Amino acid sequence: MDAYDQGADRTRDPDPADPPGPGDPAPEPPGPDRTGPAERSGPGEPSGPADLSEPGGAAVPDGPGGPSRPTGPVDPGALPEPSEPPAPSEASAPVVAVDRGGAGPAGVAALSPRYQAVAALALAVAAVTVCVHLGMVFLHVAPSNTLSKQHSGAIDDWVYPEFEQNWKLFAPNPLQQNIAVQVRADVGTADGGVRTTGWYDLSAEDGRAIDGNPLPSHTQQNELRRAWDFFLSTHDANNRPNGQRGALARTYLTRIVLLRLGREDAAGDGGTVQRVQVRSRTTNVPPPRWSGEKVSDRPTYRVLPWWPISDADLSRDAKPAGAAQ
Repeated sequence: MDAYDQGADRTRDPDPADPPGPGDPAPEPPGPDRTGPAERSGPGEPSGPADLSEPGGAAVPDGPGGPSRPTGPVDPGALPEPSEPPAPSEASAPVVAVDRGGAGPAGVAALSPRYQAVAALALAVAAVTVCVHLGMVFLHVAPSNTLSKQHSGAIDDWVYPEFEQNWKLFAPNPLQQNIAVQVRADVGTADGGVRTTGWYDLSAEDGRAIDGNPLPSHTQQNELRRAWDFFLSTHDANNRPNGQRGALARTYLTRIVLLRLGREDAAGDGGTVQRVQVRSRTTNVPPPRWSGEKVSDRPTYRVLPWWPISDADLSRDAKPAGAAQ
């Protein structure tokens, strides 16, 4: 072996498997790698996370004392599955007390039976007092009637002076009389004579038409009554007009009774109505038995004079049969 070969052998790194010779220095113990990434990768090789992988998937420590991380390709099946959080045990769950009895009694129900009876009695007395007060005040301000006349002293004692009222209840005075409008006529016969008919109760005819009729007409209910009220309001006690509307009220009432006589065929065959006479029959409504009030049951009459019939009193659209031409 020449010198060149001996020099080459000296510069060759010793094989770790070969035992050191007599002149070789002792090997240094292994220690932490103090070289950086660039020195370990060598010239011309890229550095990065991929450079740290070694064949066989050996673990490479991150640093002194740090955790090791796998290198090389990782098998997904080898990774541990995430563990589910442990379910809380029933023993560790907090216990919440639930009141299933509901709220206790409140108000009057919370009182003892004795106080409940006292409260019920007080409410009853208050209710009766309010009803009596409202009834007394109503009778005081209402139009005069049988009940208010009978108990006028008690009503005044209750109202005066604390509850004195300065107003009146403007309610219509309920009818305490029955007023019937009746009519008769002088009829000229075909042989030249004149006969007088009996009294036709026009109000009774309207009453028979209304009885049993669920929807009576306005004419049946109000026409005759309003015509008679209109006449009374425009004439004095001697049946003389007291204003400019007196003649209108007489004409209106005359035409209504003529139409009613035509419906009843009062003139008959060949007869003509020459004049009419209207009267009212008034009777008092009997009072209730408990009132003790006494009223007359005899009818009173108001008889109007005879009114001649002219063409002006007749309507072209509805001329009653037998009217004078």
